[in-house]
Amino acid sequence: MSTLEDLSNAIIKGNISVPAKSDELVKRALDEGVSVRDILEKGMIAGMSVVGERFKKCEVYVPEVLIAARAMKAAMAVLKPLLAESDIEPVGTVVIGTVKGDLHDIGKNLVAMMLEGAGFNVIDAGIDVTPEKFIEAAQKAGAQVVAMSALLTTTMPGMKTTIDAIKAAGLTGTIKTVIGGAPVTQAYADQIQADGFAPDAASAVDKIKELIAA
Repeated sequence: MSTLEDLSNAIIKGNISVPAKSDELVKRALDEGVSVRDILEKGMIAGMSVVGERFKKCEVYVPEVLIAARAMKAAMAVLKPLLAESDIEPVGTVVIGTVKGDLHDIGKNLVAMMLEGAGFNVIDAGIDVTPEKFIEAAQKAGAQVVAMSALLTTTMPGMKTTIDAIKAAGLTGTIKTVIGGAPVTQAYADQIQADGFAPDAASAVDKIKELIAA
């Protein structure tokens, strides 16, 4: 098995019961002369893609995704300084956060990790994010998408408030919006005119890719 296959498996298994840990495998691949692009795309992203597909099919659950993301993060810590020196561009830039009044960040963090695992540049605005902060972060980073999360029905209106603020700022189409969270539905996304809705973290990656490509 090649080092890239070992790296992919280390991420899929979250560094559990593998010949070497993900960060060690990145270093080994670099020593073998493997390009930064191949390490990222054929090792790391390939591994997280498998995890995402299994998550969508309910073959793995949140704990497995979290340990895979942790392995991905360890590998990225080694590779990230080299990415800046390469010609590799991120798939896109996304600002993510929980809306104003909502302090529940597990789902938001999961989506952020899945996006990073898929090659996105992710700006984590944190929790309890005001519409103004979402817009400021998106404009500063040149983000194509603002991703909003809410766990409570009482905080869901913050999504509409943010979308309305983006419209009022004349940024409709420049900044697209995607929403998710336990009480959020496609019907609600349609009602508040969000550009996209994702029922889970893996689907969020697919939806944001779709929005950027549109």
